[in-house]
Amino acid sequence: MPAGRPSTYDPAYCERVIELGGEGKSQVQIAVALGVARTTMLSWAEQHEEFSTALTRAKEREQDWWETTGQSGLFLDKFNAAVWKKSMEARFRDDYTERKELEHSGQVVTIAQDAADL
Repeated sequence: MPAGRPSTYDPAYCERVIELGGEGKSQVQIAVALGVARTTMLSWAEQHEEFSTALTRAKEREQDWWETTGQSGLFLDKFNAAVWKKSMEARFRDDYTERKELEHSGQVVTIAQDAADL
């Protein structure tokens, strides 16, 4: 029998996690709603495939909620596009962060500078 406190994981959490994602909730908000730390929730995802799948689905539903909210806001007089954009970049980095690719050709040279020269 493993040492430590028994897990409070319940497979019924999977449905709740997906519902909360559909309300646009973040992982932290989902963990709080379940009454656990985010690290506990992520540990459950490592131990229970169905919970990992539920977290993935929740993230997709979260993004859908935020994108739909943003689309609706585009037609409002007081829509704060800058705040929405910043939130999207923070929440959904893979899809909303601008990336710049730099190409480098040639040799990379590191020049050591003596501290006395500074």
